[in-house]
Amino acid sequence: MTAQSRLTVIPLTLADAATAVDRWHRHHRRPQGHRFSLGVLDDTGRLCGAAIIGRPVARALDTGWAAEVTRVATDGTPNACSALYGAAWRTARAAGFLRLLTYTQDGESGASLRGAGWRQVAALRPRTGWDTPSRRRGDRGTDGIGRILWERAAVDAPDLPPLAVLRDEMRDEIPCTATGCGQPIPVIPGRGRPRLYCSRACQQRAYRHRIPAAPAAPEETR
Repeated sequence: MTAQSRLTVIPLTLADAATAVDRWHRHHRRPQGHRFSLGVLDDTGRLCGAAIIGRPVARALDTGWAAEVTRVATDGTPNACSALYGAAWRTARAAGFLRLLTYTQDGESGASLRGAGWRQVAALRPRTGWDTPSRRRGDRGTDGIGRILWERAAVDAPDLPPLAVLRDEMRDEIPCTATGCGQPIPVIPGRGRPRLYCSRACQQRAYRHRIPAAPAAPEETR
């Protein structure tokens, strides 16, 4: 029986972690940024894996108390993935985060996550694509594939949003908030707050609902 390599987790710069992702990841490109990154060395000192931890991609999960493992890539060294997932949670917890999240594709076993103490939270439906009229984007190679959401959380972590919100957490539209409307409004990238109403008429109707009716004049006493 071949002895298992002794693995050592080290901090990495984003540039070094992204280079490892470019070399080893099967279906994702490097991310744009991170909160921190980690690497894992085998017993010869060779880098055999990297993890990049950033903000949660889903707006509903980006509470300020949560981080997300956005990439994990290894060269296939046994236990390297589990070592990175375990170290990512320990590092995030030491930094004050209450929850760490990540996703796997539907059909992946998640054995490395279970081995590091993670739990499955939800199965999310596939997206037909990331390209929308409000934000043009190319095929990332992962469209049409379901995802599994996993977490490690502290005992005092706030509850996750309802499952219905998690299943729609990557939407590119928001509903009009005027009473009785609810029509979708495209989210337009750029600065400024997103629109709350789909039309001027809905905005005026919502404003009228916010203004309390004037109290009736008291009757004169005779």
